[in-house]
Amino acid sequence: MKMIKHFLLAFMLAAFGWLSVAQAADDEIGIFERINEASGSFADSAAALEAALGASGLTLLATRDLTYEDKQQQARVYVLTSPAYMQAAAGEAPNTISAQILRVGIYEYGAGKKVHINMANPVAHAMVFYSDSKNYANMVVAAQQAAQTIRDAAAKVPGTAVRVQLEPKRTEKTYKKFNGDGPAKMMAKFRNWEESQIEVLSGKSGDFTATVAKVDSILKASQDKGTDDSSGWSLVTRVDTPNAVYFGISNKYAENKCIRINSDFRSDGKAKDAPYPGVDHAPALPLEVIVFNDGKETKVIQYGEMWRMQLYFWDSGYLAFAKNTLIPEIIVSSIEKTLETK
Repeated sequence: MKMIKHFLLAFMLAAFGWLSVAQAADDEIGIFERINEASGSFADSAAALEAALGASGLTLLATRDLTYEDKQQQARVYVLTSPAYMQAAAGEAPNTISAQILRVGIYEYGAGKKVHINMANPVAHAMVFYSDSKNYANMVVAAQQAAQTIRDAAAKVPGTAVRVQLEPKRTEKTYKKFNGDGPAKMMAKFRNWEESQIEVLSGKSGDFTATVAKVDSILKASQDKGTDDSSGWSLVTRVDTPNAVYFGISNKYAENKCIRINSDFRSDGKAKDAPYPGVDHAPALPLEVIVFNDGKETKVIQYGEMWRMQLYFWDSGYLAFAKNTLIPEIIVSSIEKTLETK
């Protein structure tokens, strides 16, 4: 009897997962989701959030306070992983590790600098990075569970728990084939996520451990040079799996460009005392450097930043991309030069 009950429970959970995926197919899903409108100060809300995340069963890896010129609003990103989600992904291709990096933002937004909490939506990311997986539906369900764990943690912060899909928003079909947005697809060269993985270094499969050590040493030695200089990076965190290592990196130049460019062309959330609504894109950071072993060779990759910027910042508008078309290449070049340090 117990065995039958367990079987029925497993069947119901699987069926619910499939139903959730099917329902999501027609809905517009934000690459970000607002999950709490806090009632306290930034400092008090951040402290409560950090405590809740620490007790959630998730692994809190790092925090980063974002920097930008004329900083009038606080913005912070928390980088996490979910042991359960990582276990579900154990059999996936090593270059999909980006999907496993969970990010939660807390920031001051709108008139009166209200404190909001959001997350980089794990479900949207699963739809992108696991689009070709034989276990696609299971991975989306696992991402939904990770997302709910984050929501449950954020709900412990004094305020109002919400579920608001934030721009850019897309359907499941669009995420699965994401190769840029609108007329800017050409700027991203019509490439999907895997085609947008730019190889910086490569070697034999057996070079994996040595390559990871080399990249780690280079990134730890690099130094952020401020908002006006793209040529130095801070290592925010590192995530290891058997055949892939994710390095989360950021610098003040990239943070400044991301927040200010996104804010320039937006009216939503813009106020006299809070002129930078782009702080709600904090979970777009950090950027990625990935070392992975596919069984044939070891590769060090970064993402084409035009593709990545469209994934996270398309709501800035086409004009913003046209006006700042050189910025993604500047960032790509800076990371490449850093990694090629002897």
